[in-house]
Order: sequence, then structure tokens, then C-alpha cells
Amino acid sequence: MEVALKTDSRAVKPGDTFIAIPNVARDGHDYIEEAIANGATKIIAEHGSYKVETIIVESTREYLKTYLYENYYPLIKDIKLIGLTGTNGKTTTCLMTYQILKMLKKNVAYMGTIGFYYGDAKKPMVNTTPDVDVLYNMLLEAKENGVEYFVMEVSSHALDKDRIHGLEFDEVAFTNLTQDHLDYHKTLENYANAKRILFTKTRNDKIAIINGDDEHYQHFVLESNNNIIIGQHDSDVKILEMSFSHLGTIFKFEYLNHEYQARLNMVGRYNIYNYLIALLLVNKLGVKIEDILALNDKLKAPAGRMELLKYGTNSIFVDYAHTPDAVINVLKSAEEFKNGRIITIIGCGGDRDATKRPIMGKAALEHSDYVIFTSDNPRSEDPQMILDDITNGLSGSNFEIEVDRQKAIIKGMQQLKHNDILMILGKGHEDYQITKTGKHHFSDQEEVMKYITKQGTL
Repeated sequence: MEVALKTDSRAVKPGDTFIAIPNVARDGHDYIEEAIANGATKIIAEHGSYKVETIIVESTREYLKTYLYENYYPLIKDIKLIGLTGTNGKTTTCLMTYQILKMLKKNVAYMGTIGFYYGDAKKPMVNTTPDVDVLYNMLLEAKENGVEYFVMEVSSHALDKDRIHGLEFDEVAFTNLTQDHLDYHKTLENYANAKRILFTKTRNDKIAIINGDDEHYQHFVLESNNNIIIGQHDSDVKILEMSFSHLGTIFKFEYLNHEYQARLNMVGRYNIYNYLIALLLVNKLGVKIEDILALNDKLKAPAGRMELLKYGTNSIFVDYAHTPDAVINVLKSAEEFKNGRIITIIGCGGDRDATKRPIMGKAALEHSDYVIFTSDNPRSEDPQMILDDITNGLSGSNFEIEVDRQKAIIKGMQQLKHNDILMILGKGHEDYQITKTGKHHFSDQEEVMKYITKQGTL
């Protein structure tokens, strides 16, 4: 089953109804004739007259949301919805939750930055949280395939634009809040308020798992929810001890007067919080904590999240960090187990919040021995202009600028000596680069392995 209304004229088949949604990037009304040519027999629009049956409404977007809720929500409402929001950590935490439930033989789906997964199916995504009609289609597809638990990343854009219209969540979680997307939200307060919307959309036991060590956590503690706070101090789940290496993390925590020890095959202090959120989400679905801890050896970080590649005695980490806080977190994690130097390769995306660029440049320099600033996804912007923004105000001899990302990675690899760490930040799992000329294949991991293979050293 799929949603009967089509918002993409390219997806229209004979007999379909096309609904024209006006967006900033493109107006669906401009594609009505194409939809009719593809076989649409009915058009829902805000204006115009067409040769097939046409319904004119005040707002096609509101019409679509109401239509979806009234016709399809009853079919999917018994799926247990688990929603996570936050600036950083959504993907890792969702993937851990998904993996744990899957290892427990639960029929579960994941939807977020790196794809839409259920069973053996893995499908790519365009947005972290898709538009409302695409989301309902995914939920219908999951339902048809027996999915009982649906774990999803919920972005601030999706919440602000009501892309999750009509959905209510059995469990929600907050990872952290730091500067990002201010090109869209304008202020941190607006950004926080958008994310807070998720916590007003709870149902049943109204479980809310919250990182209490984030300075904004109180904003997400609603009296109507059953809140469980994670932190190092006065928290429901108290983190007691932590130790780190480049291969993993060991820590202890206390919950409901019981002390537990856990080991993760992941690095980084922040992954302790990500893991504990995932553990509590699964625990509150009725699974014993001991049974969850027993699965940790098989738990894997998502591709491009502190993904480790070895080169002799050196460690190369590829990570998606693309916000100031994420950059600081991953570099501080590396500092906790470094034996040599930290060399960092980093850039910033074009057509995105420019105010974070100098902040990220300063953070990279403060937590690295040497930095190579390079291109990320420059999109329509001049890469050199982006790099000028990143390095504005920086001085010293411990950094350089290399616009070409491939050359930057080679330079970073050439810098490695003994027990050094190379941090390649910003793109993580992405296997492409977006420039003025379009989208081109590019993978940080592949570039590293090409260099290693050429050197003949693994």
C-alpha cells in the first residue's frame, strides 16, 4: 500500500492523483502538466484550471496533512514510534537502538540520515526526516512488512515544518543542543523550541530520555512526560567511571540502585550518553538491562562515525562531525587516548550556517597539533571563500589550507609518523562531494585506503 496522492510528478502513474505543493525550491504547480502527461486523472491545486478533474483548495500542504492523518494514520498507529532529536548523536543513538532491538529478534525499522532500514532492506534517504507524504509511505511499507518498532531521527526542520504531522511517539529522546542550522532558525532559542515540539507529541507511557549534562536539558523536561535523566551528577541514570582507548570505552553507571559495567567497541565520551539513551529506550520497552549489556560486543558504530582505519602504528578516524560541538567532542575524545600527535583535516559545507565556520576553525586548531583546512561540500559557494571564513582570525604555523580534499587527505597521511592520529572530519558516511558542477563520487575512506594500498602498508 502507498499514499494515493502523489507530490512528485515523476512518480505519477496512470490513474493517480497529483497534489501540487508549493515549496521554496520548486512549486508543484509548475509540474502539473507533466503529472497529467504521466497519467494523473485528478489534480489538487491552489490555483489554475486543467484538462482533468481539478480540486482547488486554500492550502495543498494542509490538505495533504489532513488527508494523510485521516486516511492512513489508523493503519499505522499501533507501530511503536521512537523518536530522537538533538544536534549531534541522533544517527548513532538511533542505529544502536535499532541494532539492539534487531539482535533481540524484534521486527524493527530505522529511518534517518543514513537510510531507511528494515529486515534486509536498506534504502537511501535525501533528508534526515522526509516530507510528510514520504514518511507516511515509509510507515505503511514498514507496517506491511510486519514492523512493530519504528526508530527515527527527527530533525528541527521536520518539526518546524510539521513533517511528522499526526504522529505520536511512545518514546522520545534528546541527545544535545549546540549551534547548527541558524541559517534557517536564526536564533538558538528558535532552534531549541523546534526540537522541543517532539516532546509534546508523546502517548501511552510518554517515555522521555534526556541527556541531563547538556546545558539546555531542562527545556525538554515536560511535566506531562515520564522523564529519565542521564548524567554524571544528580541524575536518574548516573555515570560513575569512564576509561578510553582507541579501540573502545569502558564505563560504569548506576540506575535504580543497581551498578552496572559496560564496554563499547566505540570511542568517545559522548558515545556513553548515546549508548545509555539507546539502552534506556529499549529497557522501557520491557527488556532487562542485563540482556541489553550482553549484546555490546556485537554493537557497531554507524559508518563514518569515528570509523577507525589503521595505518601502521597510526590511527585514522573518519567522522561526520560538522558542527562546532561535534568537532570539539571528537577531538577531545582523541586527546583522551593519544600517544602521538593529532592531525586534523576539516572544512565546512557551503550554503549553510556561515557563522559556525570560524568557530569550527578555532576549535580544530585548539584541539589538534596540526590542521589541514579543506573543502567539504562547497555546493554553490566558492570553496576558497569558505576556507577564508573558517581561518578568519587564525594565526601560527600549525595549519595550512588545501582546497582539494583529495590532496588534503594525502598531505594528512604523509604527516603521520608513529602513534599519531589523523582525524578526517565533516563527511563521514558520505560517498560524494557537492560542488558548483553537481554531485560527484568522493569517499574519505576510499582515499585513505588508496594511499595505504599505494604505500603497501596495512
